[in-house]
Amino acid sequence: MSPIIAIRGLSKTCASGFHALDAVDLDIRPGEIFAPLGPNGAGKTTLISIICGIVTPTSGSVSVDGHDIITDFRAARTLIGLVPQELHTDAFETVWATVSFSRGLFGRRANPAHIERVLRDLALWDKKDSMIRTLSGGIKRRLLIAKALSHEPRVLFLDEPTAGVDVELRRDMWALVRRLRASGVTIILTTHYIEEAEEMADRIGVISKGELVIVEEKAALMRKLGRKQLTLQLPQPLAAVPPALSGWQLALAKGGNELIYTFDASEAEDDSRGIAALLRGLGEAGVHYRDLHTRQSSLEDIFVELVSDRQAGGMPGPAQRNPA
Repeated sequence: MSPIIAIRGLSKTCASGFHALDAVDLDIRPGEIFAPLGPNGAGKTTLISIICGIVTPTSGSVSVDGHDIITDFRAARTLIGLVPQELHTDAFETVWATVSFSRGLFGRRANPAHIERVLRDLALWDKKDSMIRTLSGGIKRRLLIAKALSHEPRVLFLDEPTAGVDVELRRDMWALVRRLRASGVTIILTTHYIEEAEEMADRIGVISKGELVIVEEKAALMRKLGRKQLTLQLPQPLAAVPPALSGWQLALAKGGNELIYTFDASEAEDDSRGIAALLRGLGEAGVHYRDLHTRQSSLEDIFVELVSDRQAGGMPGPAQRNPA
């Protein structure tokens, strides 16, 4: 399947000499939810701005459904809807007028039925005749999404769409995103709520210092880089880990009252290294426990580790660099 967005060697160097993006290669698939994650200043907004034609790249190329964003700008931009972070819109227009006007900007014929459907999907129908200046911040956020969907784009960029909105509105937005994805719209989502990316995204990309560190299916990323932790609560504190248990990555915590085993998926599947083998080893070493619980790495844990390694000057291994 051909990518809906193809990015090759994309770089952006600012007038100050700052490298906002450095040789980014990325394919975004039709109908997926892709989440580029990164700390502030990593290059996420620059990447989105270039694809949407707002910023000109220094080098490299971007095509949207085969249309180059520079040489075939109009066709490429018509395929894209953008929901920006900022709540800028026309204060003295009505909801209906501004959404209809946005459709016209892309050369689309008037389609009141489509505008009504979008407004109803976003719970804006009862506000259609309201002036924008009278709306709350959360309702204005919905309005930005309505404007982005007005011309029926095939690709939708959501740049921090739930920033500052309440829990109910956030839930409504994600329900809408799922419906859009089901209808074939490709979603590119940036968010500082990493748990949202973990819940919603099909693939994750981590950007740090302008470079695409890793691109991976969410489930595969969690499996490949995630780690599990088994915590055993001991009835009596241990002064040290018994030598017979030195084959496992064990650590004592809380004054020797907890024994912690940290392991990855491959170790868990190894009969000689898994939890069952460890528990047998504990019994043979005379170490008893009164309770145990496990914890799986979250996407946030993996993200923090990747970015921290990058900022410290470390590079991910070959298995981690997979921009396809």
